[in-house]
Amino acid sequence: MSEPFSVRITVRGYETDVQGHLNQSVYINYAEHARWSLLQAAGITQAGLLAKGVGPVALETTIRYQRELLAGDEVDVTCVFEWGGGKTFRIQQTISKADGTVSAQLSSVGGLLDLKERRMVADPTAYFKELAVDPGLFGL
Repeated sequence: MSEPFSVRITVRGYETDVQGHLNQSVYINYAEHARWSLLQAAGITQAGLLAKGVGPVALETTIRYQRELLAGDEVDVTCVFEWGGGKTFRIQQTISKADGTVSAQLSSVGGLLDLKERRMVADPTAYFKELAVDPGLFGL
């Protein structure tokens, strides 16, 4: 497993619900932002994925909420890819306050979709290795 990639986000007031804490759906937005930030840091762009005829897909996401987040809180969102050798991979993510308090843990299953065939590619690691300038960010 590679060292976690991390991106910092400030919770915005309009992302909170009537109780004043971060709305549940925004956690997924933060996780998605961290994943795309990791792709970008590794040198993978949406245009590059499209040129190869593939696109990332989320197949499953589980969120474990642990501590509330409030407007103005600064959070770090980590992202670690775990490869199993098949068509899918896991992404482990943690959303923590700047002081290290864990607010949520997300575990996702993803893959790469062949945009022409509309089927999962057999070996997503091959695409990540080929497209990435720094495949080490994915633990490859």
